[in-house]
Amino acid sequence: MMEIALAQLNYHIGNLEYNAEKIIKKIKSAEKLGADLVVFSELSVCGYPPADLLEFDNFIIRCKEKVEYIASHCNKIHAIVGAPSFNPEIKGKRLLNSAFVLHDGKIVSSYSKGLLPDYDIFDEYRYFQPADSFETIKISNKEIALTICEDLWNINERPLYVSSPMDKLVMQNPELIINISASPFALGHIKNRKKVMAGNAANYGLPLINVNQVGANTELLFDGGSLCVSSDGEIINELQYFEEDFAVIDLAEINKQDKPVSNTNLEKPSLLYNALTMGVKDFFNKQGFKKAIVGLSGGLDSALVLVIAANALGAENVWAILMPGPYSSKHSVDDAKELAENLNTPYDIIPITDTYNTLLKTLEHKFINTSFGTAEENLQARARAIILMGLSNKFGYMLLNTSNKSESAVGYSTLYGDMCGGLSVIGDVYKTDIYELANYINKKGIIIPENTINKPPSAELRPNQKDSDSLPEYEELDKILKLYIEEKIGKSEIISRGFRSKTVEKVLSLVNYSEHKRYQTPPVLRVSKKAFGYGRKMPIVAKY
Repeated sequence: MMEIALAQLNYHIGNLEYNAEKIIKKIKSAEKLGADLVVFSELSVCGYPPADLLEFDNFIIRCKEKVEYIASHCNKIHAIVGAPSFNPEIKGKRLLNSAFVLHDGKIVSSYSKGLLPDYDIFDEYRYFQPADSFETIKISNKEIALTICEDLWNINERPLYVSSPMDKLVMQNPELIINISASPFALGHIKNRKKVMAGNAANYGLPLINVNQVGANTELLFDGGSLCVSSDGEIINELQYFEEDFAVIDLAEINKQDKPVSNTNLEKPSLLYNALTMGVKDFFNKQGFKKAIVGLSGGLDSALVLVIAANALGAENVWAILMPGPYSSKHSVDDAKELAENLNTPYDIIPITDTYNTLLKTLEHKFINTSFGTAEENLQARARAIILMGLSNKFGYMLLNTSNKSESAVGYSTLYGDMCGGLSVIGDVYKTDIYELANYINKKGIIIPENTINKPPSAELRPNQKDSDSLPEYEELDKILKLYIEEKIGKSEIISRGFRSKTVEKVLSLVNYSEHKRYQTPPVLRVSKKAFGYGRKMPIVAKY
C-alpha cells in the first residue's frame, strides 16, 4: 500500500519564502492524512517560468537553500519538489531543471529533465542542460519513474526528440510513473495533455500521476487539472481547473476503479472566462495592485473586460470611465451606464469633445487643407488614453487594455491610444469568441446589455462608422486570422480553402504591417496556442 498526495498549487515566481511555506503546509497536510508521498509541480520552489532570474548564481543558491529548508520539515513523509540546480559537469549549460526527493530531513535523491522544449512560449534550452542519464527512484520500496513535464511529450506522430527518458526508465521495471509539470493553458491543450498522459500510461502499462502548476504568471496561464491515470490509460482522478486543489490517491486502488472520471466544465466559453478571470486576479495579487480602471465605451470589448475585472477583483475595485466624444452615440453611453450599474461598479462620465477640439485647434495650422482621416480619429483615442493614464497615475489604478485579438492582428487600434494599459485582458480572444463569451456571461441573467451585443461593432471615431467599413465581417476575418496566425498557413493555401484572394491578401498585409504596433502592446493573457507576444516572434523589418 502507498498513499500519494497530489498538491496542485499556485506559485509566485521568485518569491521563494512564500512558495516554500505553501509547500511545507501541504507536506504537513499530507502527513496528517497518512500519505507516504506528496508531489508538487515542476520548478515549484521558484515558480515557472523563472526566465532570466536563472542567470543569477545567487538565485540558484537560494533555491537550493529553500529545497533544504523544505526537506528539514519533511521527516516521516516523502516529498517531490522542483527547482533549478547547478550542472556538476564542466561541459554544457550551467543549470539543470531538477526534481528533488525529500525524506528524513534531507534530499535523498534527484532527477533532472531530459527533454527541454524551446518552441512557442518555452525557452528552456536557453538555460538548462538536458540530462542524458535516467535512473528510477525508490520510495517506500516502490520503484518510481520520475519525469518532468516534456519528458512524457515525445509520443506524437512526429516526435520532436530522438530519444525518450521513459524508454530508458521502463527498462528498470518501475511500478509507477510520476510526472511533475508546468503545462500552460491554451484552448485545446487540456484535451491534448490528457491524451498524452493517458497514452504514456497505456504505452508503458504503468499507472501515472501528473501534478501540474496552477495560476497565472503575467501572460502565461496554468490551468492545473492534475491527473491520476490507470495502467490501461483511463483517467481515474482529475483535479480542478484554474484553482488550487489537493487529493490523496491509494496506489493499490488506481487500477481498480470501475469507471473513469470526466470533468464536465470544460466547454470553451467556461474555460476562457475562468482562464481570463484567473489571469487578471493573479496579475494584480502577485504585484500588489488592488484596483483597476477601464475605459468603458458602450462596446462589447470594454464591456467584457469590465465584467472579467469585476469578477476577478470585486466590483468595488474596478472604476469604469465613460468618455463620450463628438461621434459617440447616446445608446453607447446608456449601454455603458447600464452595464456599470448591473455590476455595481463605480463609474464616471468625462466627455472628451472639448479636449478633442482643443487638440484640433492646436494642430489647425498644420492640418490645413487636409481632409478628415485617421489622424483626427486617433486624436480621440489618444485623448481618452491621456485621461485614463492621468487617473491611473493620480489614484493608483492599473489600466486594463480592452483590445481583442482580431483588432490587434490587423492593426485596428491606436498606438498610445486604446493600446494603452498594463495588461491586455482579451488580446488573445478573437471577436467571434468575444460574442460567445458575452452570451455565456448573460446565460443566467442579463449582465451585458443586449444592445451592446447586438449592435454593429464601431469605434465611433467618425460619423456612422462601422468596423465592417474597412474590415471583412468578423466571421470571415477570424477564420483567415486563425489559419495564418495559429495554423501558420500561407496565402495560397488559405485562398485554396475558399476565401477571396483580395480579402486574404488584404488581411495578411494588415497583419504583417502591424507588427511594429504589437511590439508596443502590454502583456497579453495567453489563451490560444499562438498568442501575440511571448510565443510569437516575428521580424518587424521584413518582407515575405
